[in-house]
Amino acid sequence: MSIQNFFEMIYWAGVVVGAVIRVKYTRPCKKNKIIEDRKSTLDMILVTIPGIGMFILPLIYIFTSRLDFADYQIIPAVSLTLGISGGLVHIAAMALLWRSHFDLGRNWSPTLQIREQHSLVTHGSYFYLRHPMYAAHWLWALAQPLLLQNWVVGFSMLVTFIPVYFARVAREETMMLEHFGELYQQYLGETGRLLPRWRRQVTG
Repeated sequence: MSIQNFFEMIYWAGVVVGAVIRVKYTRPCKKNKIIEDRKSTLDMILVTIPGIGMFILPLIYIFTSRLDFADYQIIPAVSLTLGISGGLVHIAAMALLWRSHFDLGRNWSPTLQIREQHSLVTHGSYFYLRHPMYAAHWLWALAQPLLLQNWVVGFSMLVTFIPVYFARVAREETMMLEHFGELYQQYLGETGRLLPRWRRQVTG
């Protein structure tokens, strides 16, 4: 087994972990009655697009030679450094993905929805970031070109995730602001979307 094959295995291990996390936390949230639903056809399309970048194109790359023309032409030492860095970032992405789901619990929803007994979560990963789940996917998008060293497949997650992020995050914050009011307005002022505001003080 080559070093590149090993990095590909690390990538697919992360895909499996990510799928398990999503399935595990999707089932409980479905038990909560939806009281406000803002999902649209566009939303449903957007949430499926990243699957092309994180799953379909990598599958084509692994099992066919159609995308080999776009492989990086770099020396083994550089490839090794990139792969190790990518593995570490991928692990961080999976850890943050799990923690963000764990912190939300039944408050999580894959689309723009407010569910019965929906509460504003501000602890755990949400104490530092408003959108740790999106941050996890940005880390995933960063890890992919380091592990799958191909100009097409490596950056496919980034390309397919960008429209989802910019189409969804502002609408999510608007929905939360309308539902939770001043409580969420205060939360907006205390946290960053993807990076922590280090000056925030622990209170209570």
